[in-house]
Amino acid sequence: MTQQPFLGDSCPPAQIARRIEGMGVAKARVDTLTLLVLSVLAGAFISLAALLYTVVLSGSELGFGPTRLLGGLSFCLGLVLVVIGGAELFTGNNLLAMAWASRLIGSREVLRNWVLVYLGNVVGCLGTVLLVLWAGSAGLHDGAVGEMALKIARGKAELTLGAAFARGILCNALVCLATWLAMAGRSVTDKILAILFPIAAFVALGFEHSIANWFFLPFGLALDGQGAVSLAGAAGNLLAVTAGNLVGGTLLVAGMYWLAYLRGGDTLEERPS
Repeated sequence: MTQQPFLGDSCPPAQIARRIEGMGVAKARVDTLTLLVLSVLAGAFISLAALLYTVVLSGSELGFGPTRLLGGLSFCLGLVLVVIGGAELFTGNNLLAMAWASRLIGSREVLRNWVLVYLGNVVGCLGTVLLVLWAGSAGLHDGAVGEMALKIARGKAELTLGAAFARGILCNALVCLATWLAMAGRSVTDKILAILFPIAAFVALGFEHSIANWFFLPFGLALDGQGAVSLAGAAGNLLAVTAGNLVGGTLLVAGMYWLAYLRGGDTLEERPS
């Protein structure tokens, strides 16, 4: 019996590249209604994770680093639900750029997917904001959750456009790497473990996720009775972070791995030496 190498049951990187390429083709050709429904779900999943993150940070006395790490781990709920439950998330779908670079799908198909998924994600986020407000979740811990939500929104709205853009790039590099690693797994446990560290890292490091911000900022604005959160700052954040997420996902992850494994139509393993 041949001994299996350590972690030999995971997919090697060249195979992950092919799987993501194929996934990109499939996602680009999903019918509109299905795409919108799954996109709304993803927005809701990310919003619930954002709310959990807010609750975890509220009143914590663990210190800055441990609190941020714990908050990051709690936020992993969002991508776990997206990947395992099945949903369409704009930031992860930036990996469609691999199938586009291989000329398996056209620019119109990629843009259609990104626009519909982004819109669906926003609807899911805003709908969750309304439900959370209705539920009175901001009043948890004697109002500490609402105060933390307002603090988070104010901090995001006060970022400069340059900082928001750079944090968006770094965020989606890690989000797409989490998706990439999850594609290597063959079980639910594999996929969840692959997601935990990259997502916890981007949250703990203070990077910016455009879809999560469609929950954080509207939620903070809804709770803001004194004009502490700038509407212009919130809009600027969403634009800059969305642009940064696109760059981070398409160029730093999809682009680099496409160059490494898919250029010329063959995986690196298939090329003659």
